[in-house]
Amino acid sequence: MRVVVVGLGIQGKKRQRHAGSDFVCSVDPVKPEADYDTIKEVPLDQYDAALVCLPDEPKYQVLRYLLENGKHVLVEKPLWTESNEQIIELQQIARRHQVVCYTAYNHRFEPHFIRMKELLDSGALGDIRYCRLFYGNGTARLVRDSVWRDQGAGVVPDLGSHLLDTVQFWFGQRPTHFEVVVMNRFENQAPDHAVIINKSARPQLTFEMSLLSWRNHFVCEMVGEQGSASIESLCKWGPSRFTHYTRVLPSGRPPEQSVTLVQDDPTWALEYLHFKELVANHVETNLATDLWIQQELNRLSVGCRTAEIMSE
Repeated sequence: MRVVVVGLGIQGKKRQRHAGSDFVCSVDPVKPEADYDTIKEVPLDQYDAALVCLPDEPKYQVLRYLLENGKHVLVEKPLWTESNEQIIELQQIARRHQVVCYTAYNHRFEPHFIRMKELLDSGALGDIRYCRLFYGNGTARLVRDSVWRDQGAGVVPDLGSHLLDTVQFWFGQRPTHFEVVVMNRFENQAPDHAVIINKSARPQLTFEMSLLSWRNHFVCEMVGEQGSASIESLCKWGPSRFTHYTRVLPSGRPPEQSVTLVQDDPTWALEYLHFKELVANHVETNLATDLWIQQELNRLSVGCRTAEIMSE
């Protein structure tokens, strides 16, 4: 499969590296090392797929052009469009031309995320009471200095999109009615720290997101009727630990199983292989999860604005 990388930022360069010999050229209007300024300049007979690593605003037009010309697409999260109808339209175009449009959420390929999915599917934890997720990195200054990132709901779509996709991956559900509990602008114009909850979901969900964690970190606490499980850190920030506790009734110290990984981040390479498998197997494009994520992020953005007004 011959691929074009559209956008040579941090993510684009990672995608280019993992595409290896599949890579044929790059597109970026501001990077001097790029081969082309726009995707329309690239001859259509030179590539089969595109890895789209662009800011949100230009995504829709670029994706529509690629899909209408029969090109497969991997696009960095979130798949944002100005309207919900445009996501539906992209799905229809992809299906009509029998091409794959895949949104990249690389954390699905994190070893402990897969381990958590397998544990949940096994039923070993019983009925899940609640799930608490924390995702923090130290990119506040980078976001503030960006010409396009420090705007809107800030950290909520940036890291919240990962967390929404994660709960859909683990539970197979798309819960609605998330609420903003805490929203702060400590250093940036847009929110750089937020806490959101979903009290009506089962399990109950709590997400905390921060751009101010000087030691990048991820935490999951999953509590069920028959036990609990936790994840501490990601492989790229390692060591990454997964712990499973089996509940002792009526109380007592639970048996513990723990796995600690010290390794490089495997997710980018695994996700690219997954994308190639989708293409090879002619898997039909389904953007239902992307539509749900966009709807929830839009609702949360309104909640962020409301919280700001109330705090003034």
